[in-house]
Amino acid sequence: MKESFSIVMTVYDQASELESNLPAFLTQEYEPGYEVIVVDETSTDNTEDVLKIMKNDYPHLYTTFLPKPNRQVTRRKLAINIGSKAAKNEWIIITKIEHKPIASDILQAIGQVHDQEAELTLGYMSKKGIRLQPFDTVEEAGNHILKAERKLRKIFNRNQRMSYLWGRYDFIIIPKNCLVRLLGFYEHKITWSQLISIRFGILWQSLIRRSSTTTLVTQ
Repeated sequence: MKESFSIVMTVYDQASELESNLPAFLTQEYEPGYEVIVVDETSTDNTEDVLKIMKNDYPHLYTTFLPKPNRQVTRRKLAINIGSKAAKNEWIIITKIEHKPIASDILQAIGQVHDQEAELTLGYMSKKGIRLQPFDTVEEAGNHILKAERKLRKIFNRNQRMSYLWGRYDFIIIPKNCLVRLLGFYEHKITWSQLISIRFGILWQSLIRRSSTTTLVTQ
């Protein structure tokens, strides 16, 4: 039986991204039903106005906010936690507004092959479709969650501590009862040497663990 999903994302000063990308999240063809929860970290642009307009057109869109904008990692952790607590469904999909679905049947494709026995699944999107990478436990996915992306500016000090940004995945699927364990990773600070170790850990893990599942978009 296909499960219903709650899609959770946080935004800050991203009114233009919401206007161009949010409709792709809200127009998915999925029979069991789903909801989209957007947590606004008290944006200073017209994000609030954009969300109000869209709520009139999409009843399955729910919005909430956090006071006093702050781009720290703990802030994002709190925002995701609030959004997930507002979710009506057991299964949560955590994503970003920049990672919009590439077709209207993405959620349907996920629902067809999603491994409900996995505590956490990472999702990757490409022009060919999507790929789901399941993990038996949240902790097994730790290296992927902790792996920070480099910032565009050069890192002059190799000992600089790198805060959590976003790994090389587009979304996370996780049941609500495992969310606290996932959010614990968001508090970690990573040094350059630790990042190298994490990358080797991911490579080794991919060689010995079960293979990921590939799902092609039907459109």
